[in-house]
Amino acid sequence: MPKFTKRSIEALDIRDSDYFVWDSELSGFGVRVLPSGRKKFVLQYRYCKISRRMGMGQFGAITVDQARGLALQALAKLRQYIDPLAEVRERRTAITVKELAERFDAEHIAVHLKASTAKEYRRNLKIFILPAIGQKRILDVTRADIAKFHHDHRDRPYQANRNIEIISKMFNLAELWGLRPEFTNPRRHIKKYPETMRERFFSSSELGAIGRVLNEMEAERIELPSAIAAVRLLLFTGCRLQEIMTLQWSYVNLDQSALQLPDSKTGPKIVSLGAAAVQVLANLERVPDNPYVIAGRVEGKHLTDLQPFWQRVRGRAGLKDARIHDIRHTFASVAVSNGMSLPIIGKLLGHTQVQTTARYAHLARSSQIQAANDITGLIEERLAGRM
Repeated sequence: MPKFTKRSIEALDIRDSDYFVWDSELSGFGVRVLPSGRKKFVLQYRYCKISRRMGMGQFGAITVDQARGLALQALAKLRQYIDPLAEVRERRTAITVKELAERFDAEHIAVHLKASTAKEYRRNLKIFILPAIGQKRILDVTRADIAKFHHDHRDRPYQANRNIEIISKMFNLAELWGLRPEFTNPRRHIKKYPETMRERFFSSSELGAIGRVLNEMEAERIELPSAIAAVRLLLFTGCRLQEIMTLQWSYVNLDQSALQLPDSKTGPKIVSLGAAAVQVLANLERVPDNPYVIAGRVEGKHLTDLQPFWQRVRGRAGLKDARIHDIRHTFASVAVSNGMSLPIIGKLLGHTQVQTTARYAHLARSSQIQAANDITGLIEERLAGRM
């Protein structure tokens, strides 16, 4: 038969049994005509000396040109020693992103991540990633899909960037596990959004307001003493929230004025304690049969959520926008403003990278200017003969 056209295929007669008609221009490209009148495009080819026949779609649902294009794509794969029919079958049986996420959780999140990081990964998967691409088969996920997903969350750049980091790790493991061809991670070449780190530091008056509220709450004896102690320890140590919330008495060495944390975000860590922090720990009553310093209401467990208490503190202090993590920033800002070096501050905060502490470098300007004023003032007085 000559080269297929819409008219030539429409003219094919209906017989009692199905039969094939082949295109004169593209070898192996044909139409199967069924007794029902339906006409289906096919591609017949040989792979590893075995004859194979692959469906291209039904005439009417797709055009002749579309079917020819699909056939050309399949033949191009054949020239790369890829069996196009096997690839289609593999794609149909590939697991979904949701199923990949389940294995990712079991074999990576649960095994390799710290509890707080694992919690954040699972939250991002549940709220953002799986609703968007969870039902897609992993072989069907393209860079365009991930780029669109990233773009859809552009109003929250930090969140958008964390999401594609998780996707990247998940699809890297999919390649490692043989579930997707190598070097096909759909997150590749997608540029992250710029992130503006929020730096909120409490002023002297704001710290005074927080201190007043904590004293009032302590006198009222309504709030958990451990919750009040938690905020004070955060203020006096600059520790991360989870380091204080999961702190055990066995990690506390008051004689050495230190917390010996066996594990933290950056690994084992020793936290040096100032006198105020030592006093908080010395005054805090231990709960029998509870190993945790910040004891919760559940027997033998630590307090798991400080946010409700903190919201009450900041509400009474008139600090509606204050976050718990701002306490850590404040610890660093007070240290810098009082002339402490960035390496020392990095040690106190448990930073493993200099760049992390360097974000506070600009705060040193005020103390440097003050020092310059003091020195120039002295020199000026001596020049004037007043000293």
